Amino acid sequence: MRILLVEDDHLIGSAIQQALHDAAYAVDWVQDGATALSTAKTEDYILVLLDLGLPCKNGLEVLGELRNSKNAVPVIIITARDAVEDRINGLDEGADDYLIKPFSLNELQARIRAVVRRNHGVAGSILSNGILKLNPATHEVTRDNQTYTLTAREYALLHALMLHPGTIHSRDQLEGRIYGWNEEVASNAIEFIIHGLRKKIGKDAINNVRGLGWMVSK
Repeated sequence: MRILLVEDDHLIGSAIQQALHDAAYAVDWVQDGATALSTAKTEDYILVLLDLGLPCKNGLEVLGELRNSKNAVPVIIITARDAVEDRINGLDEGADDYLIKPFSLNELQARIRAVVRRNHGVAGSILSNGILKLNPATHEVTRDNQTYTLTAREYALLHALMLHPGTIHSRDQLEGRIYGWNEEVASNAIEFIIHGLRKKIGKDAINNVRGLGWMVSK
């Protein structure tokens, strides 16, 4: 899953980026509001983590312009502003959640999972298509009562497919969802990841639609 991190504090930004990278997220990090706005409008993100006290444009301006342009990307505000009025303003402006610094990185990841679930209409904590059950908290997939632990890339790719069962994902779409800006992508990277997944959970778990891409059944 690809996330846009908007944070001008280098220490905080580095810590969040590393923690999310370790949890199988691809994270693009920008440090001012103007860059955040242009990036969020042109790239495809599953979620935006947005600080409020930013140079060039503050976080509320960024959020307001995104929502006014009909961009519905989920946004979690991450800020030291803890006044009730600030929280109300952030949520009323269109944020999906509001997290006050300092916060636990584990809590941040739990909130990310919850917002992504809600945004994709998933009621429970487990993604399932009737054959596979994917646990975003543990990066484990279960099939026929057998549970398998996935690598970061395997999890990220399967999660992208499981959020939209029955939908074909092209190579470019999958690369865009699991790799960030500065990550080098080999020409056969997606095939390599899918090969590893099929060895674990069965060749029929991920279907190849020749010339179009890959999908899991609905």
